[in-house]
Amino acid sequence: MTVKILADSACDLSSEDFQQFDIEMLPLTVQLDGEDYEDGISISSKKVYDAMREGKAPKTAQVSPQVFKDAFEKHAKAGNQVLYLAFSSELSGTYQGAKLMEQEVKEAYPDFELHVLDTKCASLGYGLVVLRAAELAQSGASMEEILEVSKHHYEHMEHIFTVDDLEYLYRGGRVSKTAAFVGTLLKVKPLLHMEDGKLIPLEKVRGSKKVFKRMIEVMEERGKDLDNQLVAISHGDALDTAEHIASMIREKWNVKDIKINMVGSAIGAHSGPGTIALFFLNDSPK
Repeated sequence: MTVKILADSACDLSSEDFQQFDIEMLPLTVQLDGEDYEDGISISSKKVYDAMREGKAPKTAQVSPQVFKDAFEKHAKAGNQVLYLAFSSELSGTYQGAKLMEQEVKEAYPDFELHVLDTKCASLGYGLVVLRAAELAQSGASMEEILEVSKHHYEHMEHIFTVDDLEYLYRGGRVSKTAAFVGTLLKVKPLLHMEDGKLIPLEKVRGSKKVFKRMIEVMEERGKDLDNQLVAISHGDALDTAEHIASMIREKWNVKDIKINMVGSAIGAHSGPGTIALFFLNDSPK
């Protein structure tokens, strides 16, 4: 019995990742200049960031329920077992849409084994959870084992990130106008993290160099068994900065590997160019 892993485009994995690990990707929608695009398919992150630098404000929409229905029904007919790992329900209605379709499809196919899980993660923090599940599925692990390991990973995934300009988060309704204005005025770099699927400000740091140094310190404070981990960095069209952070990590720990990907259009439309995010586990990996 094949276990199929499904994820949405907010996991910020590359098309190579999806192919290599046989992960089925369901795209969120990005709206730009009056057009609708499929995130990761018909629009590139670079195009979204360039538009934002020009002052445009792209919007995003969740994966449509019909897309879930079609995907679930296809696998139900094929006799596959399916695990759909979802983008945090606190940041998108995608998970709720999947749950509705799960109910509908299970009524039509009562023997279909389908699990829809809210990872409470985003970007490559979510991507790392998906990759681990897909690795297990490829190695022939049972659904029960994949569920257990996935849960361990998403419950212990740290998201430590900073944005280049608070204005983008303000536009996306993520921070207040005052916080955005004061931060920009003082050249304050916000350090944020995720708590139960929500974006929460952690502290304010003056200047970029200090904020990156602080990110590594937080990793040291919270990370566990880092030498045995695949850690990840996602960036808003700021590859040089991401590589600089990667070298800072390698100076301190002998991590298994560091995955660097660009923040995709769906999340990048809210966080903006220059975003840097760091992902690791606060418990030993399984």
